[in-house]
Amino acid sequence: MTRTLLLASALVGGLAALAAGQSPERTRVLAESPSIAAALTAARTTEAQTIEDQVRFCEVPAPPFLEAARAEVLRQKFVELGLERVRVDRVGNVLGDRPGAAARPRVVIAAHLDTVFPEGTDVKVHRAGSILRGPGIGDDCRGLAELVAVIRLMRDAHVQTAGSVTFVADVGEEGLGDLRGMKALFGETMKGEIDRFVSIDGDQFSVTTQAVGSHRYRVTFDGPGGHSFASFGLANPANAMGRAIAKLAEFQVPSSPRTTFNVGRVGGGTSVNAIPSQVWMEVDLRSSDTAALAALDQKFQAAVDAAVVEENERWRTPRMVSATKTLVGNRPAGFLPDTAPIVQTARAVGQALGLRILTGEGSTDANVPLSLNIPAIAIGTGGRGTDVHATTEAFDTTDAWRGTANALLLTVALAER
Repeated sequence: MTRTLLLASALVGGLAALAAGQSPERTRVLAESPSIAAALTAARTTEAQTIEDQVRFCEVPAPPFLEAARAEVLRQKFVELGLERVRVDRVGNVLGDRPGAAARPRVVIAAHLDTVFPEGTDVKVHRAGSILRGPGIGDDCRGLAELVAVIRLMRDAHVQTAGSVTFVADVGEEGLGDLRGMKALFGETMKGEIDRFVSIDGDQFSVTTQAVGSHRYRVTFDGPGGHSFASFGLANPANAMGRAIAKLAEFQVPSSPRTTFNVGRVGGGTSVNAIPSQVWMEVDLRSSDTAALAALDQKFQAAVDAAVVEENERWRTPRMVSATKTLVGNRPAGFLPDTAPIVQTARAVGQALGLRILTGEGSTDANVPLSLNIPAIAIGTGGRGTDVHATTEAFDTTDAWRGTANALLLTVALAER
């Protein structure tokens, strides 16, 4: 056969296996092919380079909505490593293509640029043996480092794929970023072009198959305000907010599907001796089940409304308190069964590499494609993270190269099918 016919035959065979997922035997053969075996070996021998990138990326601040400086570092890296059509989209995602023998299937491998830490946070990384310590060092600087490592390893080993791969360093995964990077990627930048999606986010060897949805609200309570002594007897926005928080604290929610609520931030007022004219709170409602999340949302809305009524009835003054509920975050929920081909392929890759792959739930960039019925998972990076989302965040790099190998082989396996 000619090389073209061989590639075409392999592609047809791979697509025929789509419904069943990648088998362990097929994946083992793939892993033992000369170029991929060389790349997998290099994942271990070049781990020092991956760690160096992890630290370098992390020492460039990327606060919420201010990811541009780190994005530029990744853009330059994509160019340096030879990706094609390196570009930055409207919201700040960095994209680069690695063409295969055919345009489809198109696999997207992503890691997020942003952290939860505000502007001005000291992002210096400190090393002690295998431990790296710094804000965002695991979430998701390790993911970015492995994203770049996969590109480098595939280039250096001349790995060829049947389908094409687009690598993405994306914005807006954390907090009030509200997955804006993914919403733009699937709704605008690559709408209709993506067949499979993987986010590198989290530690150990997890595979997130259940997307936890969330509704996030900023509730603003307004009132007349006044002197704490001279104007005593006015309805108080802070009291109304306190009543609302107390009601939320008494909610009974299901443990299956896991459903949670949290008042994460409060603020407002001007002085200890002034009745505030405005206070606010930010509330996070979550569930892996769409119906359970909707039911929790309704209870939350009713609790806020009742709190306002109770505060106004308590004082019965013409100048009353009101509340405005603003939805500031809406992450869709989604679910993949263990029988889904992308999950089977992830398990087969883990088996081929001698890894124990655990499935679970989480809120990641994969939420968006799952809500659109596009096969998507989030995978861990290997290693072990602690104090995630704290300024004391740490990452143990012991054997973390196995996470890079896992991401590499999974990329090739999904592109080959």
